[in-house]
Amino acid sequence: MRKLIVTEFISVDGIAEVEKLPNVTWNDEMNKFKEDELADSGAMLLGRTTYEIFAGSWPKETGDFADRFNALPKYVVSTRLKALDWQPAELLGGPLPDAVAKLRQGSGGNIYVHGSLSIARQLLSHGLVDRLRLLVYPGAVGQGKPLFPTEKPLALELISAVPFSNGVVALEYEPRKVRDAR
Repeated sequence: MRKLIVTEFISVDGIAEVEKLPNVTWNDEMNKFKEDELADSGAMLLGRTTYEIFAGSWPKETGDFADRFNALPKYVVSTRLKALDWQPAELLGGPLPDAVAKLRQGSGGNIYVHGSLSIARQLLSHGLVDRLRLLVYPGAVGQGKPLFPTEKPLALELISAVPFSNGVVALEYEPRKVRDAR
């Protein structure tokens, strides 16, 4: 079965709005992190906003990484979009948990959720995320959209933690079920 992996850029206080993150210099360590993700990817699951941002820029990019990234199947969660120009792509219908269950049964590499904060939060809330891959930027931003849902606790098991020379830390977690304290 394919794994569902959420990958995000976040601040140390859990805010996942890229525009608010502290400025760091992109480096070879971050490049390798993203290269490893791409090598493990079989598809992308994206929300409408992230799909539109990516579709507006990635097709114009060149090089090996861009070619491989652009070629990945894209599954888009949207009720507004009617057509998808950045191919190969398909709109997902029905309840998100059902659509994701069906995708996970397919063949190919793992399914990555890049950005797509509202989708990532829903998937975390439904217990559908197999792994979290986070690039944690060195700073707290104080306010903004948090990655983690607030309606219930989320226990995480640390798989790896790698500090980069620019202050960013690459963290990988596996979500664990939290027992009800009733």
